Amino acid sequence: MTRSNFTATLRSWTQPIDRVAIVLIVALSLLIGILLLSGEHASARVRDFSWQNKQVGADDTAFTLTFSRPMDHASVESNLRLEPPLSGKVSWAGRRMAYTLSMPAPYGTSFQVQLQNARDRFASARSSMQPFTGQFQTRDRVFAYIGVSGEEAGRLVLYNLNQQQKQVLTPQNMVVLEFKPYPLGDRLLFAATPRTTQPAALTDQQLFTVTTGIHVESPRQLNAPVAVNEPASVAAPPNQVDLVLDNKGYQNLKFDLSADGNKIVVQRVNRSNPNDFGPWLVQAGAPPQPLKGEPGGDFLITPDSQSLAIAQGQGLAILPLQPGAKPLDFLPKFGMVLSFAKDGSLATMVKFNTDNTRSLFLVSNQGTQKELLRITGSILGARFDPVKQTLYCLLTELLTGGNLYREQPYLAAIDLTTSKLRRLVMLPDQRDVQVSLSSDGLALLFDQAIDSDPSLASGSGKLQDSAGKVIADSRLWLLPLDPNNPAAKLQPESLPLPGLRPQWLP
Repeated sequence: MTRSNFTATLRSWTQPIDRVAIVLIVALSLLIGILLLSGEHASARVRDFSWQNKQVGADDTAFTLTFSRPMDHASVESNLRLEPPLSGKVSWAGRRMAYTLSMPAPYGTSFQVQLQNARDRFASARSSMQPFTGQFQTRDRVFAYIGVSGEEAGRLVLYNLNQQQKQVLTPQNMVVLEFKPYPLGDRLLFAATPRTTQPAALTDQQLFTVTTGIHVESPRQLNAPVAVNEPASVAAPPNQVDLVLDNKGYQNLKFDLSADGNKIVVQRVNRSNPNDFGPWLVQAGAPPQPLKGEPGGDFLITPDSQSLAIAQGQGLAILPLQPGAKPLDFLPKFGMVLSFAKDGSLATMVKFNTDNTRSLFLVSNQGTQKELLRITGSILGARFDPVKQTLYCLLTELLTGGNLYREQPYLAAIDLTTSKLRRLVMLPDQRDVQVSLSSDGLALLFDQAIDSDPSLASGSGKLQDSAGKVIADSRLWLLPLDPNNPAAKLQPESLPLPGLRPQWLP
């Protein structure tokens, strides 16, 4: 720089406006430095609580708290309070803390989350975050059943145990034979026949959906349920019935609904060619399609909603839910699949032994197989508790002596760690018992049907059990469970609800 240029530059800096700019730059620089050294003066706070004002179900296993600033982890964890208490574990990812529940939150309960005196990681020890209080609640305890008396006979009935409210869902001109709830409980898939003077015939059933009127503000976004028409709003009023699958040309038998609510599998038989039978796939926006392959027997859709476990020949086949696709696996050892754990990691299967006994096996998705019990009676059902520690089973004990030959059903719990079986309740002398485990694992529902005089069966117009016997009456029972005290003595409670085939809603 020449002497003349330097003199010109120095002269420009001495102008009033330049002097003001220089002073402001220096002052702002000092202020920024002071702020950086002293830290942010705004208190840390919770910016987002993922379960705020939501209705939580058993599939909602963790909530998150997102903070405005990096937090001292120990101070947050030691000051976090849940009322009523819910056990769980904490994990961190940057400014976000996740709290994963050890067990599903009990249904029908309101909860409060409080956090006070937690500290910012970079603030002084005396500086605490802004106090936080959040609220959420679990879904109501709701179940559905098929009525058996008066105007409810053969109709779907919804019962809210928390609010002590009952609602009939299906019309008088239908006889409901079986049903499955959708993931959010906003509708039910059911099989029904027209009401006539004769007992309901399984071969005449069609598939329908009916809305329940339940509206759940869930933290998770689930896909819309299956329907032949446009899916109804989640806030749809109750009693709206839509046809899903008619019986023209085919008889509709057993069916299952996928866990995501988007797929239905139905066992169908061609009316003009009985040799043409097998499972069909029903999805929204597409015509029903047969799943090609060897015809099979009992089946269940896997928890990932992508495959079907079906009895075929001398074993169990795993078929992809894609028409024309080849089987994924075949398990020749087993003759029936009873249930899956929700995450698909475990399944219960039955082996029919050559000595006329039956074995219940625990099968993992890693290929391990463990025999849990071997009995001379029947293995009718098995359900995993939410944390896969206990298996609740419906079994029968074979009673013989003289001319006596009958099976006494009972409910049992099997500890999956020790394989120890504990009998819970002896049931009435009937095989056609339906048992449902609540989503939070805290209660069992089961029915107690009473058959009518066989001479009154013809033209009675009443429901039939799986053996074709006409049902005169049926009671519902509730069995509270205590997962924290497996040795507790359990006592079933009779509900003032005449009904059949109860099922808890998710």
